[in-house]
Amino acid sequence: GRVVVITDPFREAQKMRDGAILVASMTTPEYVLVMKKARAIITDHGGMTSHAAVVSRELGIPCIVNTKVATRVLKDGDRVEVDAERGIVKKI
Repeated sequence: GRVVVITDPFREAQKMRDGAILVASMTTPEYVLVMKKARAIITDHGGMTSHAAVVSRELGIPCIVNTKVATRVLKDGDRVEVDAERGIVKKI
């Protein structure tokens, strides 16, 4: 899918399209509306019980947390493949 980097869900929610890959430093409850549109979620920070991990399990979408560099490496419009089973994000 195509990457959409969101740093402020209140100001940038309109950037998120259905089926896009959400990339954020971390997520909070304010991100839920954009998370519901995502095909997958990638964050810089977090763990198994982080907001992104819990909500993605609830929504049934792949999530990779704690990449440490996703928001620096990935840019809006990049095409990526997310393999949450193996914890791999690959630029296409």
